[in-house]
Amino acid sequence: MDEAAIRETLSAVEDPDLGDDIVSLGLVNAISVEDDHVAIDLALGAPYSPNETAIADDVRAVLAQEYPDVEVELSASIDSSLDADEQVLPNVENIIAVASGKGGVGKSTISVNLAAGLADMGARVGLFDADIYGPNVPRMLGSEETPQATPDETIIPPEKYGMKLMSIDLLMGEDAPVIWRGPMVHKVLTQLWEDVQWGSLDYMIVDLPPGTGDTQLTLLQSVPVSGAVIVTTPQEVAIDDARKGLQMFGKHETPVLGIVENMSRFKCPDCGGEHAIFGEGGGRAFAEESDMPFLGEIPLDPAIREGGDEGKPMVLGEGETAEAFRDFVERTANNQGIIHRRRVSR
Repeated sequence: MDEAAIRETLSAVEDPDLGDDIVSLGLVNAISVEDDHVAIDLALGAPYSPNETAIADDVRAVLAQEYPDVEVELSASIDSSLDADEQVLPNVENIIAVASGKGGVGKSTISVNLAAGLADMGARVGLFDADIYGPNVPRMLGSEETPQATPDETIIPPEKYGMKLMSIDLLMGEDAPVIWRGPMVHKVLTQLWEDVQWGSLDYMIVDLPPGTGDTQLTLLQSVPVSGAVIVTTPQEVAIDDARKGLQMFGKHETPVLGIVENMSRFKCPDCGGEHAIFGEGGGRAFAEESDMPFLGEIPLDPAIREGGDEGKPMVLGEGETAEAFRDFVERTANNQGIIHRRRVSR
């Protein structure tokens, strides 16, 4: 048993998304063989995503079949294009921005449930509320804990549902209005992600304000966003604005993980009938027209509003709507992995 033999064995493992085996795709970074111990580093960058978890399981399975007495140690790493001293958040593996072209489409609901869903899968997650003028993420998580400061004046973020949380709302109070011009917004945002002890994270979810203004520009120019999620409702006016958000990320060469349609259909609890209150199929059609992945449809469910008001993310509950959120979370994580593996394989 040597490195060449291990590589030959691993060539039986197929990438479920890229259509070839992991050796041919260059997804095996390194192999170390010592006696009955094999250490393998794989080019996987979306921790706990179902498809990358399946790849790792398949690696273990083919090695166990070929070498039943060998101990296998797996690790995963994706090389960054930036040097460590150039990175604003070097210990954050993935930064996913959640954006919309207009307000009122439930972007914060999507952000909160995406972050909570990833954390529930086992990932190390941070949730950054970048909506300076209308922060509401803390309420949607039922978080009232005040961030603490260290002697060197860095901020220790509170934790909720297994994820670290930061919002201007936690520093100023929920009733304090924010009346700032663009340069001050840039300064505050930069301090909030640079001066917070985020630690090592698999994912940071950034809840952006609606539109394509100062906050979005600050984020895209300051931190290496690894993927973006575009939120829309089925109606045409929302899709028109979502299209602008998509173009914004394209101009900054930021990968878009896909389109998610919120407030898709309303299922009447009394009659059981479904009603397309905001239209239907708009988000899926927009994804097809833009050649972007479609991440799913989230129903218009009163329980989502109740969960947001009570600080209980719907994704952690039961029922069809909770399952729709979990499907969305899994697709988003899978697509983040595809972005990384496709870059490595080129």
